[in-house]
Amino acid sequence: MPIRLAAITDEFSPDLATAARAISEAGLEGAELRMVSGRNIVDLTDEDLARAIAIVRGFGLEIVSIASPLLKCVLPDAPDVDERFHKDMFASALGFDDQPRIAARTFEIARRTGAKIVRVFSYWRTVRPEACFARTVEALSGLAAQAAREGLVIGLENEHACNIATGAELARVLKTVDHPSLKAVWDPANALAAGESPFPEGYQAIGAGRIAHVHAKDCWIRNGQPVWGPLGECEIDWRGQIQALVEDAYQGWISLETHWPGPAGDKLQGSRICARNLRDLLA
Repeated sequence: MPIRLAAITDEFSPDLATAARAISEAGLEGAELRMVSGRNIVDLTDEDLARAIAIVRGFGLEIVSIASPLLKCVLPDAPDVDERFHKDMFASALGFDDQPRIAARTFEIARRTGAKIVRVFSYWRTVRPEACFARTVEALSGLAAQAAREGLVIGLENEHACNIATGAELARVLKTVDHPSLKAVWDPANALAAGESPFPEGYQAIGAGRIAHVHAKDCWIRNGQPVWGPLGECEIDWRGQIQALVEDAYQGWISLETHWPGPAGDKLQGSRICARNLRDLLA
């Protein structure tokens, strides 16, 4: 396949061995680590992390990204947080003062796992996100400088519950912080949830050269909220998006982030269906 495929492990199962086996059986080659056995990746001990690495590699998977919770918190002395958006914490109820410690631990985990991308956010979205732009850029610039010293890439994900939610907002950050170690984690479904047309408009705003990683999930928008469903069967033009990535010679991974609860609440089966759909779309 022209683009390599991965998945966030806990989207398949909280049990890492179950998830890694299913990801491998689905024909995907990479794993992205976010939660293991109900704990956020940054809270694992060194021993737990070593076991996780052994399990993932034991199924022939490459660890491609650390899906950290960096900057997924309230920015102090900012406008009020916009309460319209559900805030996925993924077992990481950490605050602003915790961010330096989280960054140091995340970089250490990336070194140990061999992952080259550290996913980050842009603080919980406020009622006036533009008022948070300068401080968000300052934080991202600092993380990019740290990442450069580690030989890593900071991947800023557009998250509809955070201040940078769309392709257009990502593009503005990347134009302001023109640093080789700061790139985009492009999530079309999050852009749709934020009110943007993700493809082609959001994608074209960013530019393929600044995208380091792509998250794949799908949804419908109902009453202003995302309703997650099978990849490639909802509102995102995934066929067009993937074709554009191939034509633009995208060199990164597409990582499945299912979100769909699956048929009859069977998330493992739902993720298997989405993995099959993703492979079919790319093929």
